[in-house]
Amino acid sequence: MDFRQKKKYGQNFLRDQRIVERILTAADLQPDDRVLEIGPGLGVLTDRLLATVAEVVVMEVDAELVERLRQRPDANLQLHAGDALRLDWMAALQHPPYKLVANLPYNISSQVVFRILEHPRHFSRLVLMFQKEVADRLCASPATKEYGILSVLCRLWFDIRQVTAVPPGAFSPPPKVTSAVLLFEPLPAPRVPVADEQLLRQVVKAAFGQRRKTLRNALAAGDFSGQAVEQALLRSGIDPVRRGETLSLAEFAHLSNALREILNSEF
Repeated sequence: MDFRQKKKYGQNFLRDQRIVERILTAADLQPDDRVLEIGPGLGVLTDRLLATVAEVVVMEVDAELVERLRQRPDANLQLHAGDALRLDWMAALQHPPYKLVANLPYNISSQVVFRILEHPRHFSRLVLMFQKEVADRLCASPATKEYGILSVLCRLWFDIRQVTAVPPGAFSPPPKVTSAVLLFEPLPAPRVPVADEQLLRQVVKAAFGQRRKTLRNALAAGDFSGQAVEQALLRSGIDPVRRGETLSLAEFAHLSNALREILNSEF
């Protein structure tokens, strides 16, 4: 059956078997593994996963590809049709931990990472393909232009390293950008103590929401009380005129913990 790529889904199908082998090697697949794949496309990874592990959970939004998957005879395939950003991950992933192995559609890759961060303990290993620009952000260090929200939040739960760069020619059709495969290795516990992870996210998002602003002004613009922000920065030993892009994960954690104490004391 012929298949026409649909731009609205950001479909660029991996075809280079050398890259496939590098992904599978990084995934360190074992016969009893359960694997999640998002956006399987034409199945170049899916075929190998189904032949290797106990269960493969697939999320696919393209109705034509869903029909192809439904016609497969594999007993260890679980298909969830729909947008991975809207599907109920907890309903789909009922027997954690899972390995997540995927050539992510570029148009949803960052949002998928945020979904992963909602359930980090559900995964024992992640091997994911990103546009190089996104991969650079995920691996970035403080005080660099690539450093951002996901750089901070991912570091709380994962060690991340690049497995391989991927040229446009590895795909059909070739994208206009270079890609990279990243390995996420979960930590046994959060890298630093965080009293309220949701508040940490709010602080980090506010700090990067207006990168040119000082922390004092950026957090105040993020719906935090100016007085609470001043007190939290003082308790954390963080200069209020610094910018968010200069703070390490540990500093963001100290700041959010201090802010939580202050906000709770006000009630």
